[in-house]
Amino acid sequence: MTTSVPTRPTMTFHAPVRARPVRRLLPGLAIAAVIGCLATGIGRLLPVVGAPVIAIALGALAGRWARGAGWAVAAGSRLAGRYVLQAAIVVFGAGLSLTSVLRVGVASLPVMLGTLAACGVMALVAGRLLRVDDDLRLLIGAGTGICGASAIGAVAPVIGAGEAAVGYAMSTIFVFNVAAVIVFPVVGHLLGLSAHGFGLWAGTAINDTSSVTAAGYAYGPAAGDYAIVVKLCRSLMIIPVVLAVSVLRHRRGTAGTHAAGRPPVRRLVPPFLLLFLLAALANTVGAVPHDAHAALGFTATLGVAVAMAGVGLDLRLAELRRAGVRPLLLGVVLSVTVALTGLGLQAVTGR
Repeated sequence: MTTSVPTRPTMTFHAPVRARPVRRLLPGLAIAAVIGCLATGIGRLLPVVGAPVIAIALGALAGRWARGAGWAVAAGSRLAGRYVLQAAIVVFGAGLSLTSVLRVGVASLPVMLGTLAACGVMALVAGRLLRVDDDLRLLIGAGTGICGASAIGAVAPVIGAGEAAVGYAMSTIFVFNVAAVIVFPVVGHLLGLSAHGFGLWAGTAINDTSSVTAAGYAYGPAAGDYAIVVKLCRSLMIIPVVLAVSVLRHRRGTAGTHAAGRPPVRRLVPPFLLLFLLAALANTVGAVPHDAHAALGFTATLGVAVAMAGVGLDLRLAELRRAGVRPLLLGVVLSVTVALTGLGLQAVTGR
């Protein structure tokens, strides 16, 4: 028997948002927007926590109050949780450069790919041993192995994960992010890591960008700069991972059937992922002005916060409690695995 996160059919994260009157969408969207702005501001004061986690927490509290007051927030919150999130991921891509992978080169790719592979294998093995639900296991693995909230947000609509699973995955990786900001600089100094060595470790082993930044600059300016570049390169792993998940889910869904022919591309490649790639390509060729990067980064951060507030609005805290402690243990196992694998690969490769 597996640990599962119970969800009601009406709470599905990827369920299409059908055309509805504006008056039905407005309450949820408005509350999500207000909470997203508030969480973004608080997140700047508390970068270790980060705006996405704050938005989910505030959204959950607001959702409980709104339902008690008889407010209909479900339609708007689900629209924010899906489409605003996908739009934010596309905007986030406009701040990435595909040539960053080449610039970082062999100094990061072996460690980056090695930690991602180790995280994937451990998610499969430990997740089954701990009897964690498949969707939640995949979300925690993606968040830990790639880039926290952005990876969870990219994978969730592809697999149709419920709000409770998304919220629990966010909360799980948040625990390690907080610990990493404190522990990583101490361990780095004890091991005598260089600025680039620590930046490589932090960029490939810490989930959230804000926590990577905090830990990197706590070690030193050069370490912080390098950690951010590595983290952006690592974020590009969203593309192959989501494509792989999409293909595997399609094959699983059609296994045992007699349907012939290849599936439509739109079913294998989510449109927002293609737009994300196009945005990154546009930035690579210089079509995105450098002066616009700061504004784009802020817009993406705000969009993710608004989307996570929408997730929180539709989140039932009782469902998180029923999920049990096993997903949290899985998060700890995966986080430690990624951290130790990163150090081991640096030692082996001499990076």
